[in-house]
Amino acid sequence: MPLGVVTGASRGFGLALVRLLSERGWDVVVDARDRDTLHAAVTGLPRVTPVAGDVTDPEHRGELARTVAERGGADLVVNNASTLGPSPRPALAAYPLDALARVYEVNVVAPLGLFQTLLPLLRPGAVVVDVTSDAGREPYEGWGGYGSSKAALDQLTAILAAEHPELHVYSFDPGDMRTLMHQEAFPGEDISDRADPESIAPLLVRLVEERPPSGRYAASDLAAGAAR
Repeated sequence: MPLGVVTGASRGFGLALVRLLSERGWDVVVDARDRDTLHAAVTGLPRVTPVAGDVTDPEHRGELARTVAERGGADLVVNNASTLGPSPRPALAAYPLDALARVYEVNVVAPLGLFQTLLPLLRPGAVVVDVTSDAGREPYEGWGGYGSSKAALDQLTAILAAEHPELHVYSFDPGDMRTLMHQEAFPGEDISDRADPESIAPLLVRLVEERPPSGRYAASDLAAGAAR
């Protein structure tokens, strides 16, 4: 039975993905910082093991690795945990540097740290997915902290793909979704027109199952390809 690891799985896209993987017969090890929220979110889902903690904490990453090792290794790692940073979003000229360091720690350093920790436990042909954003490619005003962290994550992911041709390594851009983090990015605005995370999760699962060449894939392109 395949085993996946999904971070940031207590809500939004991460939770939608875990539900779908569970339905499709995967064992899934999941994390989020708040233990009660995580356990409540995955209660009743078969083959889902919650391991609460902060993915920036090396000890927590070690706990995830021990859980994976007990199950004989992993076939999938999805670095979904992410932080927006301050809200409302400050301009870069006024961005608190301690807050920027935290954004990079969560969005860039932690995914690499988890990859390093789990690499010896990845089964042949395993898939690694780093969830990214178009803010990492487009210079949107007010998105300098989050966007530059996702640009760094994209480059990090591309280099890991080049260094590990035995794996399938993807950046996955889900696009705008109706999530709490997206609402925090637009406080007070109506985001009901954004995509439901449940409609995006199947596109990532398709990417995992079809395993095209390593690279950057956007949900919108995958959806368009499915429609043709």
